[in-house]
Order: sequence, then structure tokens, then C-alpha cells
Amino acid sequence: MIESLNHNSFQVADEVLAVLLCLSCRGRLDQRDGELVCAECGRKYPCVNGVIRFVEAQRYAGSFGFQWHVHARTQLDTKESDRSERAFRRRTGFRPDDLAGKLVLDVGCGMGRFADVATRWGAHVVGVDLSLAAEVAARNLADRNATIFQADVFQLPFAPESFDFMMLPGLLKPGGRIAIWLYSGYNNWYKMSDLYRKVTRRMPPKLLHKLCWGVVPLHGIHQVLKKIPLVGRPASGALAYMIPMAHHPDRAWRILDTFDWYSPWYQSKHTYEEVFRWFESCGLEDLRVIEQPIAVQGRRPLYPEVGRLQDEKEIGQCVE
Repeated sequence: MIESLNHNSFQVADEVLAVLLCLSCRGRLDQRDGELVCAECGRKYPCVNGVIRFVEAQRYAGSFGFQWHVHARTQLDTKESDRSERAFRRRTGFRPDDLAGKLVLDVGCGMGRFADVATRWGAHVVGVDLSLAAEVAARNLADRNATIFQADVFQLPFAPESFDFMMLPGLLKPGGRIAIWLYSGYNNWYKMSDLYRKVTRRMPPKLLHKLCWGVVPLHGIHQVLKKIPLVGRPASGALAYMIPMAHHPDRAWRILDTFDWYSPWYQSKHTYEEVFRWFESCGLEDLRVIEQPIAVQGRRPLYPEVGRLQDEKEIGQCVE
């Protein structure tokens, strides 16, 4: 874990340092004076606000960083709510016994919602995110067995076969399991939201976030409509089709999820057939459809065939 978030001091656990590689030459990295330094070519990776940066500042994913700074702890479980743990089970199929004592890679970790669950189950989690949400995750998980990096999914600083559970098969140990969750390509109401996103994705994040507060009264309208006999539910369905939004009972979650839906520039939807094709082309086996669409789990064989990872980049493009 990163043991300190004060200023730019840090201490990466030996287990994680052992799997880190330089992005330029794939040499090993050493810890020196508040940064990681390649032992081969000398390239430096600074620690800023408690997070090692493997990307340049101009490549940060802006809108996602905004939402997680505003909703830094909205999705973390509490004594009163275990929503994120239940969602993690539905989307991955993993259970506490699966992850206990394992090294887990969480790609696109955001503010650390699911990394929080995995660490509570006994895993050592390495989280990566392209946005400044990595800083939020580092703060949220400062007292957990977790290490957070800011990095690009297409240029990750890890050695092959490093992780027991994760998102990208090329970094998965033989016998390790991968689980991914993607937006479903089967939902018709996405058509309207995709139309609106042509405008909303161009909005300043603060303005879009204010507009998302409109889901608060709109949610109440849906509840009233559903109580009207005969015509109420069809009317609610028509309204939901015209103005797609989140319907969490918690107000903060509704606002966050609606913003999360309308803010990204790119948003791809997929089918089970596509995901199975990706997994099979990567040589994965024991494929399982998990509870929440579109979620699929697979296992890397103990003795994988040579040359079966050619489509790994295609999977990486779709990781949440």
C-alpha cells in the first residue's frame, strides 16, 4: 500500500513494486526521493498528492475526475448500506473466499468503490485510473491494503502474469480469473440518452452536474405516475424512455449515476456474443455469465496456448 499521503511521500509495498515495469524500456522500478525511477533508463515517475503518475498531465480524463471529487464517498459502503458490495458480486461473480490473500488489479477504479469491497474481503488491490479520481481513491483507501496509480489502460506499468484476479488477460497469472462488466447493447432506451449525450458531453462538468439535479423531482414524478391505475405505469415508461435517468432510492446516487451516464465522451455498449468472442480469442476458458448484464467471468488456463492473446487490446478498450 501507499503508506503516506502527506505531501509527496509514499511507500509502495514490495509485492507491488516487484511487478512494476518502466513504460519506456520495461526495466524494473526503484523507490527514490518521492518518486519511482527506472533502474535501466532512468525515467522518473513522480508521486503527486499520494499517487504515482504514469501519465502526463495533459492526458487526464477530466469529467470523471470532477464527478469523483464531488461524490468522493457517495458509493462507499457504510454500516447502513452494502450496495457496492452487492453490485460487486452481481458484476463479477467473485466471493470473499476467492479474493482473500490475492493480488487484484482494478482497472478504472474511480474513487475506489469496488477496491474498497475487495480489500474488505482480504485482497491486496492495485487500482489504476486515468482521471484525477485516482487521488480520491488513494485517500479513501489510505488505511487499506491498496495501492493506487494514475495510468492509461493501453500502457500499464505491470509485468505479464502478475495478478490473480483482474481485467486484462495478458497480466493474469495462469489459473487466474478475469471479470468485466460493460454497458448492455440490448437496452432500447440508450437510443435517447445517446442522442442527448451529443450535447451533454460537451458541457462543462459543473453545468452538467447542476442539470442532473433535475432527476430529484423527476424521480418523484415517476413514483406518483406508477400509482395511477392503468395509465400510470405506461406513462412512467414513456417518460423514462424520453428522459433516461438513474432511479436509485438515494438522492446522491441518482445524481451521481445520471452524471456518470451523460458526461463521458465515449460510451460503448456490447452483447454477450461479443464478450464471449473476445474471451475465447484470448484463450480464456470456463466462461460464466454473471448476474448483472453485461458481466462475464473467465479463467486463464494453467497451460495457455501460444499466440492466443492477440485481441487483448480490444478488451482493454471496453473496461469500465
